[in-house]
Amino acid sequence: MRALILSPHTDDAELGCGGLITWLIEKQSPLLWIVFSTAEESLPEGLPRDTLKKEFLNVISGLGLNETNYQIFNYQVRRLHHYRQEVLENLVKIRDTFKPQLVVGPSLNDFHQDHQTIANEMIRAFKTTASIICYELPWNHTGFHTQLFVPLTREHVLKKYQMLSKYHSQIIQNKSYFSEEFIFGLAKTRGVQCNAEYAEAFEVIRWLL
Repeated sequence: MRALILSPHTDDAELGCGGLITWLIEKQSPLLWIVFSTAEESLPEGLPRDTLKKEFLNVISGLGLNETNYQIFNYQVRRLHHYRQEVLENLVKIRDTFKPQLVVGPSLNDFHQDHQTIANEMIRAFKTTASIICYELPWNHTGFHTQLFVPLTREHVLKKYQMLSKYHSQIIQNKSYFSEEFIFGLAKTRGVQCNAEYAEAFEVIRWLL
C-alpha cells in the first residue's frame, strides 16, 4: 500500500501517527512523507533556524528512510493559508507522480490554521483517488471521531517515542505531549477501545477498497 504522510510542520506526523508510520515501514509499504513548514519562526531564542529541519532528518535517518522517502517545503509557519492554491498544486503533482493509495494528514477538526489548510487541500487533491484518514492531536481538537483504529505493539509505541525524543527543541519547552507518559497513555487508551495492547485512532474521510 503506497502511503503518503502529510505533516504541516516537523513533528506533527510523528505525534499523530508515529505508530502507523513504524507499522507501514515494518510492512515495507512505499512511503512518502511531506513536511510543509520547518517552523523556523517558532523556535526558542538562540537556536539555529534549521534546528527543526535537522531534527526531522534525524527522525528519517533513525527510521532507515532516505531522501526518496521525504520532501520538505519551506512555507512560513502560521501562514500556509496564504499559499493554499500553491499547496494544492504541489499535492496534485505528488498525486500524479507518487500515486498514493493511502493519504494520512491532519483532521478537519484541528483548529491550528496551518493544519486546517493542509487538511482541506489534502481532501481536494485526493478525494477521488485514495483512502484518506486523519490523525489525532488532542490539544488542537474540540472533537475527534475515532472511526479507524490501528492496533500497535509496545515496540511500535516505543519507536514513536524515540522519534519524538529527537525533537530537543520542543522538549526543552516542556510540551507535555512529548512526554513518554502521554504517548504511552494515549496509545493505551486507544488500545482499550479496540481490544489491543496499544493503538492509534484516526478519522476516516474516504476509504477506497
